[in-house]
Amino acid sequence: MACSCEEKKVIIAPKAPKALGPYSAAIKVENFIYCSGQTGLNPATNELAEGGVEAQTHQVLNNLKNVLEAAGTDLAHVVKTTVFLKDMADFQKMNPIYGEYFTEDYPARSTIQVAALPKNGLVEIELVAYDASIEDDCDGSGDCCCGNKG
Repeated sequence: MACSCEEKKVIIAPKAPKALGPYSAAIKVENFIYCSGQTGLNPATNELAEGGVEAQTHQVLNNLKNVLEAAGTDLAHVVKTTVFLKDMADFQKMNPIYGEYFTEDYPARSTIQVAALPKNGLVEIELVAYDASIEDDCDGSGDCCCGNKG
């Protein structure tokens, strides 16, 4: 029997930067985690990482890694990313760094140039990940892992 859990859970990620507006770092619904876009903000200083698009890309992906950790999953379970670049000329700098974090079974990806990003950032990435620890009818009882009746 399939699990019918449809509760929305707000993910609080203490190791990621605080939201710059009225939104959550991530939302978990069933087996999926929908992460808001992360910029290159250092969570300790709330300032952009210094060192151009390369440093900001590392910071963005580390921020996302921390959000996913708070949600109970990791970058290996990412199914889709959207990369927003302030300048598409930075693609050649961003792409190899991105590849350090996603090394096999790459997620689907779109990359878009935008007019501007929060705090004048150079890169922002949002993603969707899968939580493989949640299974339908985990124990065969007909009930869901979350305690709901199937």
